[in-house]
Amino acid sequence: MIQLTGENVTLESVWAVAWQKESVSLSKDSVVKVKTSREFIEKKMQAGEVIYGVNTGFGAFSSVRISQNEIEELQVNLIRSHSAGVGTPFTREETRAIMFLRANALARGHSGIRVEVIEKILEFLNGDIIPVIPSQGSVGASGDLAPLAHLALALIGEGFVWQGEEHVPVSDVISKKGISPLVLKAKEGLSLINGCQVMTAVGLLNAYEARRLLWLMDLAGAMSMEGMRGTRSAFDPLIAATRPHPGEAKTARNMLKLLGETSGISESHADCDRVQDAYSLRCIPAVHGAAKDVLNNSLRVLEVEANSSTDNPLVFAKEGKILSCGNFHGEPVAFTLDFLAIAMAAATNMSECRIEKLINPAMSGLPAFLAPKGGLNSGMMIVQVAAASLVSENKILTHPASVDSIPTSADKEDHVSMGTIAARKLGQVIKNSESVVAMELLCAAQALDLLKPHQASSAVKSAYDLIRKHVPFAESDRVFSLDIEKIRQLIRSSEITKTIENTIGQLEV
Repeated sequence: MIQLTGENVTLESVWAVAWQKESVSLSKDSVVKVKTSREFIEKKMQAGEVIYGVNTGFGAFSSVRISQNEIEELQVNLIRSHSAGVGTPFTREETRAIMFLRANALARGHSGIRVEVIEKILEFLNGDIIPVIPSQGSVGASGDLAPLAHLALALIGEGFVWQGEEHVPVSDVISKKGISPLVLKAKEGLSLINGCQVMTAVGLLNAYEARRLLWLMDLAGAMSMEGMRGTRSAFDPLIAATRPHPGEAKTARNMLKLLGETSGISESHADCDRVQDAYSLRCIPAVHGAAKDVLNNSLRVLEVEANSSTDNPLVFAKEGKILSCGNFHGEPVAFTLDFLAIAMAAATNMSECRIEKLINPAMSGLPAFLAPKGGLNSGMMIVQVAAASLVSENKILTHPASVDSIPTSADKEDHVSMGTIAARKLGQVIKNSESVVAMELLCAAQALDLLKPHQASSAVKSAYDLIRKHVPFAESDRVFSLDIEKIRQLIRSSEITKTIENTIGQLEV
């Protein structure tokens, strides 16, 4: 059971709630903070003060005063009108993460809502009643308005939720379960939709995948290094010490752990006259390491955002203030997600370069396209073409969303972040990169077969042996997309990661 405090969300807890369905509750301290905030708002309302979003309209309608007997209708109208999302829905896992982060932001006690609002989110989350949230429609300022409105719509009993692969009316589901819909009070509709929880949640889940993938890129690089009979000298710790980027040193250490001091393959070409390898081998610490540094900075930004107050206005009961602000603007998240997509695309470019070297006899010294009977068989020719297609697609996807802005709400909201677009694009970059790494592992394993009887290092061989349990050596052509998918599943199940850790311990990211 994870207890929300508004301050303790981590990458691991988001993953646990999204994928392992970890239960969530509200801490006692948060209950106190939320109640104090609500009492302050109610006192201000009773005193007749004008408060944005409480007794006024929204956005360009902020100057319109709302009467006391229309305040609840105002909140419901807000949710209905803002539920304008379109496109393929976010996955159930992404939506669970979104709900978790929204509840955590509200638990900080700066929104002036009732405890019941957070408890209703958690009731849905813990009961696996997951709203259907369209993935398109947010510009990432004033919060993720459209997608969060679809979340709120389900809470008030008017939206749709997942049932298996179907979308069914939430009213049907909660009626059968004996659950009452949320009745919105003053400010609560606004507080449910103000903030960057959609882009942050999707970004964190993608960052988790990126972390695993960067680890595996080191393995794929080491396997390709053995397949091309490369030299280990570029990973000497003396080199990284002269350029102390943390990721570079981590990657060099990883490569030495994976390759060991020597192997049967390295000993077989110890007397060759090659002085240095191609950049895609020699520069693995620089490129993979730089991507790791970007990832770790992105995780820092995303975890800060996950534990932030992003409502407007914000309530500071202790200080006696209700302040309009722009904490809902997604630019910090948008920037870091765009940069992470760029870093992952660049590292994946290097993976494709190694595939090209493996299939090129002039570079690898192996049969063309790694085909034992070339001509009759095409071997890995189109595997490399498919990898080239994916890395090219990544280059298009990494055009930064955050450099764009378009005025909205009658020019009241005149600068926006497009951070949710950045999060969605990053997800596709990660999927493409995962497939390219699977392709590299496929080609590198084929290369190791062609170098027999010489053997790779123990760590590389353990990964090779696992792959060969699922994907046999390609003596002749077959449908390689099936092989790629099998290896991709090994990546996603963490089987490769566990195999390597059992051999040499953990690698660094």
